[in-house]
Amino acid sequence: QVQVVESGGGLVQPGGSLRLSCAASGSIGSVNNMAWYRQGAGKERELVATITGDGGTNYADFVKGRFTISRDGAKNTVFLQMSSLKPEDTAVYYCNAQIRQRNLWSVATHWGRGTQVTVPS
Repeated sequence: QVQVVESGGGLVQPGGSLRLSCAASGSIGSVNNMAWYRQGAGKERELVATITGDGGTNYADFVKGRFTISRDGAKNTVFLQMSSLKPEDTAVYYCNAQIRQRNLWSVATHWGRGTQVTVPS
């Protein structure tokens, strides 16, 4: 079994900062790409940022220059440092990890349950 758990969400004023964490645990052989998505109320889930196993990153245009994705490979953890937050950043933020379980060859995508980020207007 594999678990992916996000943490670090909360209420932050416009212009503020917040750091999200996501840890993958369980019977893990290796973790490949990891990513953050978000879903605002009444909206579709959208990609925020991705990071590859060797640290390559990619960002959605709406967060470039404000958000930074990073990872701790030894701990199978990914972070999202969010700065200059805006009300439109309000959403549930989900972590996504491509994981090969121990003793298996295939890679599967695992999702966390999300963490709420609220930036009041």
